Amino acid sequence: MSPEAHETSVETRETSAETRETSAETPETSTETPETSTETRASTGAQVSAAAQAHEDESPNLDFAGTTPYEDYVQADVLTHLQHLRSDDPGEMVFLVTTQVMELWFTVIVHEWETAAQALRRDDIPVAVAALKRSIRELEALNHSWTPLAQLTPAQFNSYRGALGEGSGFQSAMYRRMEFLLGDKSASMLVPHRGAPRVHAELEKALHEPSLYDEVLRLLARRGHAIPASVLERDLARKYEPSPEVEAVWTELYSGDESGDLARLGETLTDVAELVWRWRNDHLVATRRAMGSKTGTGGSAGVAWLEKRATKNVFPELWTARSHV
Repeated sequence: MSPEAHETSVETRETSAETRETSAETPETSTETPETSTETRASTGAQVSAAAQAHEDESPNLDFAGTTPYEDYVQADVLTHLQHLRSDDPGEMVFLVTTQVMELWFTVIVHEWETAAQALRRDDIPVAVAALKRSIRELEALNHSWTPLAQLTPAQFNSYRGALGEGSGFQSAMYRRMEFLLGDKSASMLVPHRGAPRVHAELEKALHEPSLYDEVLRLLARRGHAIPASVLERDLARKYEPSPEVEAVWTELYSGDESGDLARLGETLTDVAELVWRWRNDHLVATRRAMGSKTGTGGSAGVAWLEKRATKNVFPELWTARSHV
């Protein structure tokens, strides 16, 4: 045997001896396992029990004597059963629901603008601006409501258009209140609502009240700006007409400190006006795609009528004053 082989053999025997020694120690380690295992199982069981109890404590209450508090507040059952279709076409459902969603947004926006008008009446510009800024986000959501109808083809619309009868968006009472708050008033627009006394009374009240823009101009006058008496004392039931003197006031404000509260109020109103303009244009485009230049369902000129509406600016002097700054 070579010296190298002899050394390898010796190392092998030593390693084998160490292995036996390690094996001899194993029973001692092994003897501790049952106790450790018992403790582990007990600990794990306690943790599982605690977790189960915590989960049970976090579980919502599912047992109510009557309807759920959510239903009592939201009236979801009422909302989701207001869709009374008049045709067999499956596309009518999205048209009807989208229109109903728009009506809900009209309601929220009217609430915000009335809140802003009341705040302006008491010279509380921060509260007015906060309400107007909320309405900006709501107007954005309203405008996005056109998305499901934006690519409606003539054939798709015709499949249920007949079921609408003479129904038309310009007959919306809540949208009319929006327009009145913007200063676009017309007593003739109350006529379609004579058969609904409560709605007619609400519109008549809104017709004779100051618009949101009227309240802004009255605030400017109280702050010492030269708003003419012809504007402040005008017939509130008539449509607001642009005034060169009002334009000059906005020009002065925009030429001064842009961080001032009145200039910031003007910009917030401009944001509102822009989104109203976008709403009108989105309405125009959706109608043009769906029915071309046909007469509207309510007997209006359809697209031609909407085109005329789309050219009108809300709060006109806020736009024209920019040419003079």
